[in-house]
Amino acid sequence: MAKTAVNVTLKDVAAKAGVSTATVSHVLNNTRFVSDELRATVLRAVEATGYYRNDLARGLRRGKTGIIGLMIPDNSNPFFAEMARIVENRGFASGYSVILCNSAGDPTRESAYISALISKQIDGLIFIAAHSKGPHLMALRQRNIPLVIVDRDLQLSFADTILVNNETGGYLATKYLIDLGHRKIACISGPSDVTPSADRVKGYYRALQEAGIEIRDSYLTSGGFQYQGGQAAMAKLLASGDNLSAVFACNDLMALGALSQARLASVRVPEDISIMGFDDIQYASIVTPALSTIAQPVDEVAASAVDMLVERIQNKVRDTEARCIVFGTRLIIRDSCSPLPRQGAGKTQ
Repeated sequence: MAKTAVNVTLKDVAAKAGVSTATVSHVLNNTRFVSDELRATVLRAVEATGYYRNDLARGLRRGKTGIIGLMIPDNSNPFFAEMARIVENRGFASGYSVILCNSAGDPTRESAYISALISKQIDGLIFIAAHSKGPHLMALRQRNIPLVIVDRDLQLSFADTILVNNETGGYLATKYLIDLGHRKIACISGPSDVTPSADRVKGYYRALQEAGIEIRDSYLTSGGFQYQGGQAAMAKLLASGDNLSAVFACNDLMALGALSQARLASVRVPEDISIMGFDDIQYASIVTPALSTIAQPVDEVAASAVDMLVERIQNKVRDTEARCIVFGTRLIIRDSCSPLPRQGAGKTQ
């Protein structure tokens, strides 16, 4: 009976190519120089026989599978989609396949995915938590699976962490609006139990306090880091009668939602009200008016996450203590903010 592709062995490939099994192994694993002609002969034999190299089984025998996991909280958010793209590219360049999981902000789903990733024998995990706590991460520690936490300050002693200085970013955004002459500045926040949102609100408060501007509870509303949430929050702020002249949204998706709602309400941006975002996603520069925002170095964050994880996987880090890298942010000035107008949102200041 003819062999199926599943039953084809290295020996069969060697016989087809007329070489030794050692030569086939060297070609497939790039472990020794082989001439281009001989390499082509072996690869033709691999294709002709339908040989399939079971990297997972081979990796398990060696204690490594060459697979890492990436957990993000929202794959519809362009910021996380861009991060996933960079992680995948960096991982591939480092010799790792990346399994992407979207928790959709659901801790239960997050926990289930972590169990699934463990069953896949991942070598390590890059993790962006749905919320501020991650008790299910202990399962990774118990199995000595390296973990890098991104964009959340979970303060876990067994995980490396990569953060952005969100508090300073929130401060820079608000101070820019203050420097333009605005005093009635609202803030659309994300979930209160997610550290990036909480820290950006802290920066907003710090800038107001530094300028001697009264902090009003009615000026703070949540948009859940979602486009639709930004729309709803903006509708609420415009209907409040607080005569606002500026809004700082704690991410660009909410800022774009706020911009859309202002347009629906015939409120001009930035003539009547200024809108500031955070993240500098791709859409921020192409919307009209182009969105002023706070840029995060997503390329550096994502690449560093992969590099730190690979170092742990390959035992290149002698220091066993958890490491933490904090990246800065920068102000991007575009068209959605302007100096304080004589009328904010169509009303006298």
